[in-house]
Amino acid sequence: MANHFSALKRARQTETRTARNRANTSRLRGSLRELRESLAKGNKTEAEQVYRKTVSALDKAIQKGVLHENTASRYKSRLSARVKALK
Repeated sequence: MANHFSALKRARQTETRTARNRANTSRLRGSLRELRESLAKGNKTEAEQVYRKTVSALDKAIQKGVLHENTASRYKSRLSARVKALK
């Protein structure tokens, strides 16, 4: 355990940030799962609505530092192709 004041503070900050990062990551993964499930159902209108929410979640993840911009872009591209492929 840390003994110095600065090290104690750093430990507290790390706990807070870890919790925040975990929440942001979890929110993003839930959004991606929801989109995959709607794609599996095959309902195009529902999938398009969920896709818009997922893109928003991906953009938020970029802002929060959860994902790199190129990674999010790759996700968006692949998910968009899957939504368009639905009949």
